[in-house]
Amino acid sequence: MNGMADIVVQGLGLEGIANEIIRVAQPKSVSWIGKTVLRLSETTGLEDVPHLARKYQLDWAVLPIAPRWSDFRVLAMDMDSTLITIECIDQLADLAGIGAQVAAITASAMRGDLDFPQALRARVRLLAGLDESALATVYEERLRLSPGAEELLALAKQAGLKTVLVSGGFTYFTHRLQQRLGLDHHLANHLEIVGGKLTGEVLGDIVDAHAKARKVTEVCAGLGCDRSAAIVVGDGANDLEMMAGAGLSVAYRAKPKVQERAMVSINYGGLDAIGHLVR
Repeated sequence: MNGMADIVVQGLGLEGIANEIIRVAQPKSVSWIGKTVLRLSETTGLEDVPHLARKYQLDWAVLPIAPRWSDFRVLAMDMDSTLITIECIDQLADLAGIGAQVAAITASAMRGDLDFPQALRARVRLLAGLDESALATVYEERLRLSPGAEELLALAKQAGLKTVLVSGGFTYFTHRLQQRLGLDHHLANHLEIVGGKLTGEVLGDIVDAHAKARKVTEVCAGLGCDRSAAIVVGDGANDLEMMAGAGLSVAYRAKPKVQERAMVSINYGGLDAIGHLVR
């Protein structure tokens, strides 16, 4: 990293090492957001800041051009392990008594080791015969929003952004989250249910990486902008295509392949940390 840029460092315990970070970053100016977020403007000493942040388990971002809310029109997010803390299909599998088997396929798909549509259909077939009441059990008893999710959505809505939930998961969950959180758009897969039981099939085309990217592009086009006006947040390999070309791409507690290609990674803080990157 060469040249001059803004650096945002955030996390618990930041106050204790702030002077050390400021010393190595050599910023022109320093500003605090509360006690856990430090913005260093026009820094020239960039090399050691990431090392210090990782050492003390702080999130950091280098922003050559500090983004503003007015730069964006759309906030698009993945659902499982991003907007929410769980993988819904893994929880359904747990209720069906095949949790370990399905979770292993999920992990491979998220790393990008398996073709996502093929992996999804294989996992769903293992759920054949599961009572549809399991969906309600997962939603009501196990599904939790990720830390800072509501705060980030509130900031985005206040700034006039359209909110999009794009998921390789299931419409049962995205639809309810849309209603609960007031999201503008959602896209996910339709589970086939016959006689109160999951058949093990998905209706229609699988929502894969291409479909996710296409949905974000369509929402942006409807607003007269392209994906450079979108903030896109994800954690798995099937999020990479929709993150490409985004004005701000964020890997949230993501797989290594995603962190390597995203503009910003958040590994310790909540989703509200994204709000501290945008002026």
